[in-house]
Amino acid sequence: TNNLRMAAYKPEKGMPVEEVASHRIRITLTSRNLKSLEKVCTDLIHGAKAKDLDVVGPVRLPNKNLKITTRKTPCGEGSKTWDKFEMKIHKRVIDLKSPSETVKQITSISIEPGVEVEVTIADN
Repeated sequence: TNNLRMAAYKPEKGMPVEEVASHRIRITLTSRNLKSLEKVCTDLIHGAKAKDLDVVGPVRLPNKNLKITTRKTPCGEGSKTWDKFEMKIHKRVIDLKSPSETVKQITSISIEPGVEVEVTIADN
């Protein structure tokens, strides 16, 4: 009986088999605001898991700390006082394995301002 059950699911030789091309997709998110970046990450992952996709991530990459040290006085006179300014850029990477049509549906969510999204598609 086991052979009969298996044979019922096999396609016949003349029938075409529909196979959707699956791509490896990498979504790179960058932002200065950590809360909005994490919110977009969780929204993307929940949307991908709702469509039963293989999700890896979010992988947290090292922050870029951009530092500027400048004098407080514009003329250069007076005591030597300095201002230090710092901007942190946070980066996350999410890997998906899915057809490109479903990625368009997932990435069509409302993305918060200040979050940059970059989608790269690699063929298998």
